Amino acid sequence: MAKSKSVFYCTECGYESSGWLGKCPGCGSWNTLTEEKVYTEPGSGGNSFGFKSGHFQTKAALINDIETDVAHREKTGIKELDRVLGGGIVKGSLILAAGDPGIGKSTMMLMLSGNMAKSKNVLYVSGEESVQQIKMRADRLHVAADNLYVYSETLISSIESEIERVKPEYIVIDSIQTVYDSEISSAPGSVSQVREITGRLMKIAKCSGISVFIIGHVTKDGGIAGPRVLEHMVDTVLYFEGERHQAYRILRCVKNRFGSTDEIGVFEMREDGLAEVANPSEAMLEGRPADAAGTAVVCTLEGTRPMLLEIQALISGTTLTNPRRMTAGLDYNRVALLTAVLEKRAGYKMSECDAYVNVIGGMRVYEPAADAAVSAAIMSSYRNCMFPHDTVIFGEVGLTGEIRSVSQSEKRVSEAFRMGFKRCIVPKGNEDGICKMLSSGMYSGCEVTYISSVTELNDIFSRAERSFI
Repeated sequence: MAKSKSVFYCTECGYESSGWLGKCPGCGSWNTLTEEKVYTEPGSGGNSFGFKSGHFQTKAALINDIETDVAHREKTGIKELDRVLGGGIVKGSLILAAGDPGIGKSTMMLMLSGNMAKSKNVLYVSGEESVQQIKMRADRLHVAADNLYVYSETLISSIESEIERVKPEYIVIDSIQTVYDSEISSAPGSVSQVREITGRLMKIAKCSGISVFIIGHVTKDGGIAGPRVLEHMVDTVLYFEGERHQAYRILRCVKNRFGSTDEIGVFEMREDGLAEVANPSEAMLEGRPADAAGTAVVCTLEGTRPMLLEIQALISGTTLTNPRRMTAGLDYNRVALLTAVLEKRAGYKMSECDAYVNVIGGMRVYEPAADAAVSAAIMSSYRNCMFPHDTVIFGEVGLTGEIRSVSQSEKRVSEAFRMGFKRCIVPKGNEDGICKMLSSGMYSGCEVTYISSVTELNDIFSRAERSFI
């Protein structure tokens, strides 16, 4: 007969305790331990799929004797997804895709399944939709393939039996929070269920070489629902970002055991599914005002991809004791720091003004290279003086008002000139590298201005005001 016991799991890190604790010893979080009933069969050590628990191979092997095929990656047919994954899907990998409801996770996975099913067997398992609903969505997305199997089920043992019957090379589970094991009494989506189901899917992937895609829900705070151990168990974690009312979606990789985590994929949500955006710079600058104050263009780097983004600022007088600061797509504390630098080093009375700063297109900018563009947009709005429309600016701003050099400045300048901009304002520290690039004569007629402080940036606005007058 099955034996039961109460076990307390931390929802953040998966720490297991026999009794309740206020503070998790594993990650230090408070009030995160939840009670789960665990039932165990005497002598059980396997599952219906035939893999012994905890064994991926029969014996240990010398690392020099192990043969690998790292160069072979299966293309998905979606170039932006291949870029994020590091060139394609690695055989036997376990990939988790998460994002807000309605962001496009299921749409992406169904499109991926249709592409892979043109030459391979693919099993799409849904615990949230019936097969008829999936078929309706596939018709809307124009997904049709002879080797695509659709299965609506939530019981893991039934899913494993279907895997044995179909023998797919790719599996999609939509979603991990709906699948459960009947031998565990807790509800689907609980710590025990998610950890057990993920462990069994991992054994399937590693022992049989089947690539498994898992769709995960997120909490209201933006984290993946369930235990944090879920992210540790999988090979790759993909996040969909973007506002539901915005057309553009960003696919970002936060963990990748087989490649870089710096690359992003840009998609546009359309009626017939997600469309790749081959030129994000052009898409993000579409509709940019030509004669408005308070706007500046920055060239950021996402992995190896340079992107031109428009940053807008609105500075207005305040009647509040504490001026309001609001940001969208930028770190709030970073913008507050820049407003303090401009007040101390450039004479702008920001303590008397409300400041609103936004990145157009729903993008999020994390790198310090956007500091100079944010400062330029704030200066432009404060002085009601238009920043040159054909100019791109980038650089990191320090607390003393200096503008520091940034990495890969040549690639940023090249992207700006390729998109039709005639002038770049860059840190003085990047002068040598950019001069070598310009000496080739490829960008004749283009101008580069080098600055070393926010005071010099302020002088550019002063000259622009005098020339306007």
